[in-house]
Amino acid sequence: MKSAASSPVDDVLSGLTTSPTGLTSTEANRRLVSVGPNAVRGHRARPWVVLGRQLKSPILILLFATAIVSAFLGDATNSVIIAVILLVSVGLGFVNEFRAERAADALHDQVRHRAVVLRDGERQEVDVVDLVPGDIVALSVGSVVPCDLRLLSCKDLQCDESIVTGESMPVAKDPTPVASAAGIGDLDCCLLMGTVVQSGVGTGVVISTGPRTVFGRIAVGLSTAQPQTEFQKGLSRFSFLLLEVAIVLTSLIFVANLLLQRPLIESLLFSLAIAVGITPQLLPAVVSTSLATGSRALARNKVLVKRLVCIEDLGDLDLLVTDKTGTLTEGRIGFTAAIPADGSTTADELFRWG
Repeated sequence: MKSAASSPVDDVLSGLTTSPTGLTSTEANRRLVSVGPNAVRGHRARPWVVLGRQLKSPILILLFATAIVSAFLGDATNSVIIAVILLVSVGLGFVNEFRAERAADALHDQVRHRAVVLRDGERQEVDVVDLVPGDIVALSVGSVVPCDLRLLSCKDLQCDESIVTGESMPVAKDPTPVASAAGIGDLDCCLLMGTVVQSGVGTGVVISTGPRTVFGRIAVGLSTAQPQTEFQKGLSRFSFLLLEVAIVLTSLIFVANLLLQRPLIESLLFSLAIAVGITPQLLPAVVSTSLATGSRALARNKVLVKRLVCIEDLGDLDLLVTDKTGTLTEGRIGFTAAIPADGSTTADELFRWG
C-alpha cells in the first residue's frame, strides 16, 4: 500500500501489469483464480465446523466417558442407550444449526454489491468479489470502496474513512504521490476498502483485495472464537459439578468397600457403576429438543437462529436497543459538557449525559 502511495501512477500501473484501459476479461479471470475472491472471509456453511460446535459440550463429553465406562463394566445395553442419546442430541443440534447456516448463506447470496470497472477497454459492472489487482475501478458519490485503490484521477473527491482511521471528517483525495513514511491516515492518493465516497468522482487501480487490504488485515486480526453464552457457561458449571460429585462419591465408595474387605476389582466396578448411575443421560437430548423447538417457534416469526445455544440468552432479554449508524446516530462523538471529578455529579446526571 505505502509503496504504491509513494510511487507515480505510471510506475504503479507498470508494477501491476495493467493500463488505464483496464485488464482483459481473460486476464482478470486468471488473476481471480490466482489471488482468490475479494472477500475478507468466506460465507459458506461448513458442516464439520457446525458438527465441531456440537461436540464441544462438556455434558456430551461426560456422557461419552460414561458410555465407555458402561461398556467397560460389561453393561452393553446402557452403553448403547447412552450412545443413541448422544447421536440424537448431536444430530438435532447439527441439523438445526446447519439448516440455519444454509439459510444465512442464501440470504447473503441475495445481497450483491456491484462495482464499475474498465475491462476490455469499456465500462462494465462486476460483482465486487470478482475484483482483482490491476482492475480499474470508477467511483462516484455514495460508492463504498470495494478494495484498496491507488487513485489515477479524481475531481472534488472526498471520502469518509472513519471505519478504518476513526477520523469523522471527510478526507480530500488527490492522485499526487505522498511521502513513503506517511501513515494510513495520510495516504491521500489511496482509497481504503470499506470507506465511502462522500463527494466527487474518481478512478483508481486495485492494488490489494480481500484479507490483504488494510481493512481486511484489521478484520482478520480481530477475528476471535465466538464467546460462550451464559447458557453454555451454566451447562459447563453443571457438568463439572457432576464430574466432581462423581469423583468424590466413587472414591469414597471405593475406599469404604476396601475397608469392608471387599474384593478390589468388585469394589472398583461397583464404584464406577455408581458414577454412571448419577450421570443424567437424557439431559443433552432434552436440551437439544427444547432449543430446537424454540428455533422452530422463532422461525415461524421469521427469526433465523444460527446458534441454538443463543436462544436461552435471547429469552433473558427484556429490552434490545439497536441502531444503524447514519440513521439514529451519525458515527461521530460530540463534546457537550465536562463532568466534574469531585463527586458532586449525581447518578441521574451521569445516566442522562453518559
